[in-house]
Amino acid sequence: MRAIEASRIVQIPDDVELTLEGKRVTVKGSKGILSRDFSYASISMELQGKSLRIWANWPRKKESALVGTIYAHINNMITGVKNGFTYKLKIVFSHFPISVKVQDGMVLIENFTGERNPRKAKIVGNAKVKVSGDEVVVQGINLEEVSQTAANIEQATKVRRKDPRVFLDGLYLYEKSEGMEA
Repeated sequence: MRAIEASRIVQIPDDVELTLEGKRVTVKGSKGILSRDFSYASISMELQGKSLRIWANWPRKKESALVGTIYAHINNMITGVKNGFTYKLKIVFSHFPISVKVQDGMVLIENFTGERNPRKAKIVGNAKVKVSGDEVVVQGINLEEVSQTAANIEQATKVRRKDPRVFLDGLYLYEKSEGMEA
């Protein structure tokens, strides 16, 4: 039996401004502005003062799930413009010393398992990447850009054609946190 309505309410903090135009949500905060279009979704949205109501009438399973997904996306946007996100990756090597550089929208991983050509990982959107010692820090206000950049870096150092139990070299994510360090 289907539910009559699936709904979630996003509470908007005082230091964040949220605007709704159709199904386009724009969030402004101290760290910046994020905007996202949810017009693909078969749900309804309504701004009521300092809260945003997301709902679907007579939802099927997909629409019910979509209400929760969009609720989570908007909460992540609010967290991003308030605090930002930080992902930290550790440079691990036992055989060949790896060097990591940031160069025009790419992260270059040199001397990975002794390879001559550097492996490349794309920096997505406005994510900022810093290399300090044996640590790579990815920061930004958009969670999807930060996490995809960290995933690209981790995937670039995937060991191929060798025993992964022996060759544990690579860049590995070890910490996810809210907030951006200066």
